[in-house]
Amino acid sequence: MNDRTQQMAEDPSTKELNNFVQTLLKQMQDRFDEMQGTIVSRIDDMGKRIEDIEKSVTELMNDLGFSDDEK
Repeated sequence: MNDRTQQMAEDPSTKELNNFVQTLLKQMQDRFDEMQGTIVSRIDDMGKRIEDIEKSVTELMNDLGFSDDEK
């Protein structure tokens, strides 16, 4: 490292900016992880709802006398 680079690395404002950026990146990563978990959970819920609808439609078709062969 040359003298100028070392001086910049030791400069309090550089350290402060570095800490700020690191904190910001960590917050963004945490928020991204939280959003990812929420999205996956909602997709799972939607999948379950679709399965429930499919079961209901099948039951209704059976109640009306339709069979799988008549599709």
